[in-house]
Amino acid sequence: MTDTSKPALEPLPDLIVEPAVRAALIEDLGRAGDITTNATIGADDRARVVIAARKAGHVAGLSFARHAFRALDPEAVFETRIADGHPCAPGAVIAAITAKTRALLSAERVALNFAGRLSGIATLTAAFAAEVAHTRAKVVDTRKTTPGWRAFEKYAVRCGGGANHRFGLDDAILIKDNHVAAAGGIAEAIKRARAYSGHMVKLECEVDSLDQLREALAAKADIVLLDNMSNDQLREAVAINARRATLEASGNVTLKTVRGIAETGVDLISSGALTHSAPVLDIGLDFEAAL
Repeated sequence: MTDTSKPALEPLPDLIVEPAVRAALIEDLGRAGDITTNATIGADDRARVVIAARKAGHVAGLSFARHAFRALDPEAVFETRIADGHPCAPGAVIAAITAKTRALLSAERVALNFAGRLSGIATLTAAFAAEVAHTRAKVVDTRKTTPGWRAFEKYAVRCGGGANHRFGLDDAILIKDNHVAAAGGIAEAIKRARAYSGHMVKLECEVDSLDQLREALAAKADIVLLDNMSNDQLREAVAINARRATLEASGNVTLKTVRGIAETGVDLISSGALTHSAPVLDIGLDFEAAL
């Protein structure tokens, strides 16, 4: 039976993965290629290697590794053993690759850089998601991403069981404190945003007090971001809201605090740490056999 309790993890399109991998390979190979490998390995030699986890975590980014090896050997055989979005134990084989030995050695670092970075984000996100699993809250990311990697890092958040906030400035309106100050108040900022935006665009407003929350609700914001509020304030905000708008908590969100925040009854908890502070998951490439 198919599990319909959560949406399927859709893979990233090759259209955006392949150019990023090619750019990374060009950066690494430079003008002369891998002179170490080319000097020591025959052009027709073939081998089998595995990508293995050194530590426990959640897998993400295998399509990047696959593209890296196939860019240098189009006939490379890439066998996924643990798919994106799934946990891995220390020593677990995540994938096995059979290809020309030169391709395996020259693409190794690019493949591991992508997979390690994205798996690290998925692993940290999974830890956050586990802390709030008993509540209604979802853990979501922010726009605090590595430039050029946003789609990749937000995909990794989904691999870890988190959800995505807006992808950019163009897909949702988020009125922050400086917008409010410049526009002359919450009500006026929301009024202008409603007049400007189309009917498909969601409108979120950031507030830092319960009085501002009441203003945002009166102006019919779709989502209200409760910024740096205490858990007591968050519980009161949930009561004031009475399910009228979606409530998002943000600020001072760590693995130690996220459970308490979730238990206040908010709908979303956003954390930039998911992407800007996730440690790389230690993943290595091990040589199995020359063929």
